[in-house]
Amino acid sequence: MRERLNLPTRRAKHQAKLPPTGPHPYTSVGMEDLTKAITTEIARWTEGAPITAAAFPHLGNRTAVSRALRTLAKRSEILRIARGVYLATVFTRFGRHSPGVHGFIQQLSIHSGEAIATAGAACANALGLTTQVPVKSIYWTSGRTRTYRLGKLTIYLQHVPDWQLVLWREPAGELVRVLAWAGPTEASKVLRQIVEKVPKADVTRVQQHAALFPPWLRDALQQIVMPCARNSGGKRDVPRY
Repeated sequence: MRERLNLPTRRAKHQAKLPPTGPHPYTSVGMEDLTKAITTEIARWTEGAPITAAAFPHLGNRTAVSRALRTLAKRSEILRIARGVYLATVFTRFGRHSPGVHGFIQQLSIHSGEAIATAGAACANALGLTTQVPVKSIYWTSGRTRTYRLGKLTIYLQHVPDWQLVLWREPAGELVRVLAWAGPTEASKVLRQIVEKVPKADVTRVQQHAALFPPWLRDALQQIVMPCARNSGGKRDVPRY
C-alpha cells in the first residue's frame, strides 16, 4: 500500500542514511576531545540536519556522546530541539541563530525516511481559500506525532493517514491536503474553487490517484468540471473511474 502512495516504506525508513561522516582517529577520548570531534564533523553537515548520539558510534559509547551533545548545547554551539535531538546553530554577522524551518523539515524527512509536508490548513491559506492564517507551524507526517522547538518557534508534526500524503513531494500534493482539510462536507465546494486557481495538470495528477482516496473524495473528483470544458460546446469532461 505504501509503495502505491509513493511514501517511504518501513524498510526505507530503517535504511535512511545518517549525515556523512568520515573515519575519525578517536576511539576512546576525553570529554573535551569528544566535543571537538563532534563539532568538527557537524560543521561538514548540511544546514538543518538533525543531530543525535546515534550518528557518532565511531567516536565513543552512546552515553559519552549524549553527554558531549548536552555540553555543546549548554555552550549554545548546538540547539536542543527535542529530547536527544539537536541542530547546529547558524553563525552570521548578527550572531548565532537556529536554521530555517524549511531546511530543517527537508533534512528531517531525508534522515527519518518519513513523508513530511505542510498541513492542509496552511495549504488552503496559501491558495487563498481561507483568510485564517495558521497560528501554529504544523506539518503532516507519515511518522509519529511529535514537536520540536527551534528557538522561540514550536513545530508540530501530526501523524495523518497515508492517503493524505499522496503526491507529497509535488505541488499537486497540496491539493490533496487541502481536500483532506476540507473534509466530506466541504470537499466539492473547495474543489470547485481550486480548479480556478491551480494548473489543470495538478488537478489531473490528483484525479489519476483517485483510487487511493476515501469514497467521498472520489465522488467529488468525479463531479469536477475543468474550466476549459466550459468552453467546449457544453460538453462535460468528467473523468471516470
